[in-house]
Amino acid sequence: MKSVLSLILVVLAVASIGADERIELVRVQKIWDQAPHNAFTDLVRFQDRWFCVFREGQGHVSPDGALRVITSVDGRTWESAALITSSDSDLRDAKITVTPDGRLMLAGAEAINDPATHRHQSLVWFSDDGRTWSEAHEVGDRDNWLWRITWHQGRAYGFGYGCRNDNRGLRFFTSSDGRSFDTLIEQVPVEGTYPNETSLVFLPDDSAYCLLRQDGQPNSGYLGRSCPPYTQWTWKKLGVRIGGPHMVRLDDGRFVAAVRLYDSPVRTSLCWVDPEAGTLTEFLKLPSGGDTSYAGLVLHDGLLWVSYYSSHEGKSNIYLAQVRITPEP
Repeated sequence: MKSVLSLILVVLAVASIGADERIELVRVQKIWDQAPHNAFTDLVRFQDRWFCVFREGQGHVSPDGALRVITSVDGRTWESAALITSSDSDLRDAKITVTPDGRLMLAGAEAINDPATHRHQSLVWFSDDGRTWSEAHEVGDRDNWLWRITWHQGRAYGFGYGCRNDNRGLRFFTSSDGRSFDTLIEQVPVEGTYPNETSLVFLPDDSAYCLLRQDGQPNSGYLGRSCPPYTQWTWKKLGVRIGGPHMVRLDDGRFVAAVRLYDSPVRTSLCWVDPEAGTLTEFLKLPSGGDTSYAGLVLHDGLLWVSYYSSHEGKSNIYLAQVRITPEP
């Protein structure tokens, strides 16, 4: 049944590509559906295995949110490696990276069920094998969501966004060990009333690009650029509303983003990002709809591997797509 479903999904997605033979959706598979609501993914390759992380809960927002870690050798057959829970908070938005010293680092945030002094706290955990995890370490600032952590030249970097109505600003953090973060920019000067989710890409020349979700006014996505020491950023308005942004740079230098697009029908799509023109252009709609987005992206063996979640089959499940993108000559 799963193989038939995968074939149907591939046919539908290929039809959405049109005549562009440089893009091939090789495979799409549902890889997890055990919780009532499975969402907000990330993906990493570690010790010749795949690790996918996401949130499980009763609903999109619910007090029982936990972070599930699943693993696979081939990307087809998956098993649970760990479940990280909290007795007093909703754990949300898992992100996973490999640290410079060769460990897995899981990042997320807790939404405290009965807050007294603050509502949100960013957390990290560490593991040598993806199955046994350390205790949680608090990172960043209270009520500032350290969204996605990216390693470059032995240091961790990440933007955090204010979670309170009276503090919606964007901060920029760095760390040498992933446990203690310093503030590089207290208030990032970017247009808009609610900048929030981000994805960072560092280039070989040490310049950095940031894909930013912006809600409130305006609600367009933005692309930022900076150079060391990353205390000054310039921003270009993309003119498209996006959610759950993630971005990677292909070997040929092009930027690919996975985002939620809000024009009907709502969907998770892969898009080209042109840093010079400041544009975002959709090129492949993944089988998705409804409650969807929050992709993990990994380049491996000539394919772009994409984890994401979607409710187009009735409830929110976790999917894995493999996409071949022919390099530009």
